[in-house]
Amino acid sequence: MDVILIPGFWLDASSWARVTPVLDETGHHIRPITLPGLESRDADRSGIGLADWIRAVVDLVDESEGPVVLVGHSGGGTVAHGVVDARPDRIAKVVYVDAGPSGDGEPINAELPVVGDEVPLPDWSVFEDADLVDLDPALRAEFERVAIPIPAAVASDPLKLADERRYAVPVTIIACEFPSQVLVEAIAAGQPWIGELARIEHVDYVDLPTGHWPQFTKPTQLGQAIAAALPVV
Repeated sequence: MDVILIPGFWLDASSWARVTPVLDETGHHIRPITLPGLESRDADRSGIGLADWIRAVVDLVDESEGPVVLVGHSGGGTVAHGVVDARPDRIAKVVYVDAGPSGDGEPINAELPVVGDEVPLPDWSVFEDADLVDLDPALRAEFERVAIPIPAAVASDPLKLADERRYAVPVTIIACEFPSQVLVEAIAAGQPWIGELARIEHVDYVDLPTGHWPQFTKPTQLGQAIAAALPVV
């Protein structure tokens, strides 16, 4: 089964490099990907929006011979949910890494600082303390070396959803910044911000306490958590 690893903002396929060795042992076909406009720092990012990122992953799903598992980190989780909406009959499962499904009409993050037609990795002061747990100076420097600006429209475009069959696709949430119990309690309280996740029929939760980038801070443990969520070959 193909397992498509969708990176979050500012990251390409190489960001999964410390995670994939664990996943390769599962017997699945592991496919870390680079989304349009992130091929290099010099790539043309003009005119690329959220729909283009979703379409790029949908094309990979269409190329696959059987059911597909999607793994989405951060903003890549919104991309994954858009793909589920487009191909609900082709997706066996979605694993969200410190992420979750966005609702119809919601952008990934329209508040990030835009420079021209792109969003570069902002200063670390933009992020919450919880984002940066375990991301020590060496890891921050590594992140800065590999970070690639994202197309500005990807962050601000509203997600468009139409097929309610997406709610039948099972999900695993790997919670990093805060415990999964926070999500469970928010669903129980009917909080609007978690309404899309609340409608999904089957959700499992895994706690992996660290910051927002576990592929840097706890890559082996992240690989193990993803592997445990995958269907058995």
